[in-house]
Amino acid sequence: MKHKNITLLTWHNFFLDFKFYGPIAILYFSQLTGSYALGLGIFSVISIAVAIFELPTGVISDLVGRKESMIFGSLASVLGLLCFALAQGPWFLVLGAILIGISETFFSGNNDALLYDTLKEKNHEKEYAEILGKVSSMFQVGLAAGALIGGFVAGWSFRFVFWISVAPQVVCMILSFFVIEPKKHYEKVSTNVFDHVGKSLKEFGKNWKLRQLSLASILKFGIGETLFQFIPAFFALLWPVWALGIPRFLSHLFGAIGFRVSGMVVKKITPLKAIVMSVLSSRVINIFAFTLPTFISPVLVAITSFFFGVRTVSQNTLMQQEFTHHQRATMGSLNNLFGNIFFALFAFLFGFLADIVGPINALLIGQGLLLIQLVIYWSLFKRMERV
Repeated sequence: MKHKNITLLTWHNFFLDFKFYGPIAILYFSQLTGSYALGLGIFSVISIAVAIFELPTGVISDLVGRKESMIFGSLASVLGLLCFALAQGPWFLVLGAILIGISETFFSGNNDALLYDTLKEKNHEKEYAEILGKVSSMFQVGLAAGALIGGFVAGWSFRFVFWISVAPQVVCMILSFFVIEPKKHYEKVSTNVFDHVGKSLKEFGKNWKLRQLSLASILKFGIGETLFQFIPAFFALLWPVWALGIPRFLSHLFGAIGFRVSGMVVKKITPLKAIVMSVLSSRVINIFAFTLPTFISPVLVAITSFFFGVRTVSQNTLMQQEFTHHQRATMGSLNNLFGNIFFALFAFLFGFLADIVGPINALLIGQGLLLIQLVIYWSLFKRMERV
């Protein structure tokens, strides 16, 4: 399907994640703060900001507009990266983290809702999984290109990596002005914010499938995102700094492929089966890579990003099917809110754990905790069979 919004979202996704600091962020933050715990604490601050602003920005998206949310989010991202680039100590890092968190909240529920609304307006919502996979693959393409460039630049200057990351966010802001606001979500939407949020919460309360999907999503984000941000510390034990961008490049390349083919996978084996396959495959490969760390371990870890792409689209497809139409962005924001609260707590505690037991042992413990998802998905699968 061709639509201006889909094209704009595709390129917005690319430039949004065309950031060069992925391979060295934990190293830069730990260097300026003095420990892994405080370095990961910056990521925790991002998530605390997300937790605070997630719901208000979701409501803004539903009540004010998808386009305006994209513009506000892009502006906050520009300012946040400027703070990271200017930082000489922890306080500017904290300010930058708050702004980055705010920017993420403007995009989190909003952009998926924009895509769904755009498709629904043309009666093409059944194509959501396939188009979401293709559009989301551009996140990974942007991350891959940024990681490869950033890794080599980092060999010269960590700080300059953050300076050059500002330009793509400016491009995102420009693209946002050309988005066409969908008309669908304006129909019969309550203007009472508390009533709007209340209705969203009630939907979670009465929908058992949505509650289990949300719990699994929260655990995956809190634990999985922490491990992903920390893994460069493991790579640094095996590869030189200038090469750290290579495994991140490969990771995002495999992620892009996973997103690209996810629609086909979902149609072939159902979203829930795709999720179970992805979770199990990722855990087996990662545990092997961390248990027997060698020169090829970063490559093995990178391969698991293929399953991340498939799992993300499958999870999103199942949740969008359960969200109500007029609370779509707000319900997505509620899910992200609890995920970020959990991440903020887990990331900080995981940093202390890594300081005590070392990066490899901490990563193995994290992989074990991620197996909890399988229990939730298996329970959901068995219950759906009985319905």
